[in-house]
Amino acid sequence: MAHSVSVLSAHHQHQLPTDPLVVGADSLAPASIVRDLGIYVNSDLSMRTHILRTAGKCFAALSQIRSIRWSVTRPVLESLVVALVLSRLDYGCATLVGVPSQLLDRLQSAKNAAARLIFGASRHVHIMPLLRSLHWLPVHERIAFRLVVIVYCCLHGMVPAYLSADLLRVSDVGSRQRLRSATTSALVGRRTQRATIADRAFAAAAPAVWNSLPEDVRSSTSLPVFQRRLKTELYRCSLGPRHSV
Repeated sequence: MAHSVSVLSAHHQHQLPTDPLVVGADSLAPASIVRDLGIYVNSDLSMRTHILRTAGKCFAALSQIRSIRWSVTRPVLESLVVALVLSRLDYGCATLVGVPSQLLDRLQSAKNAAARLIFGASRHVHIMPLLRSLHWLPVHERIAFRLVVIVYCCLHGMVPAYLSADLLRVSDVGSRQRLRSATTSALVGRRTQRATIADRAFAAAAPAVWNSLPEDVRSSTSLPVFQRRLKTELYRCSLGPRHSV
């Protein structure tokens, strides 16, 4: 999964409207940050505020858990980390597709700290064996996992129609019936004019990530089977072929 720089340039940020919007008798001033369903969105679409706030809350939770780590068993410790840290990292993470790696590294640092806390490992211990042992995907792959699960649900009628309407199978396009991809579950890719921002839209990002998966994963007959195969594939790509789920 490619990680392109996806924020507005300084030139285009200056083009954002700053004048108040009059609605009836009310005047609404533009905001640089808005919050929707617990997700913070910056006016430049960088998602920087959401990432920094999420990482900060994760480290705060880890600090609290660390204070009682010697008073609980390891299974309890792991359950606390999953409930108070991983749940925050996972919430709304599909919205972070295409965000620059240097920002996502903040979230990965929190995940690494959580793994080291569970094992009582120092910062000098290599993190990959710990992630393998816990069956935790790195943040980049976890974002891809969440996004593609939504795609699978779209293609099988498990989500609202407004999401499914953004996806089109190659096999459903008459002019592409003779293509080899028409015999698979591949989706039609979307061409965008602005790769840095438009490529992050669901209609563009979802087909790109979906089509990068092997056909045996995409053609899974049920959601649980799909999730298991998908996680195994992402583990293979990110943590090496030795690990499977």
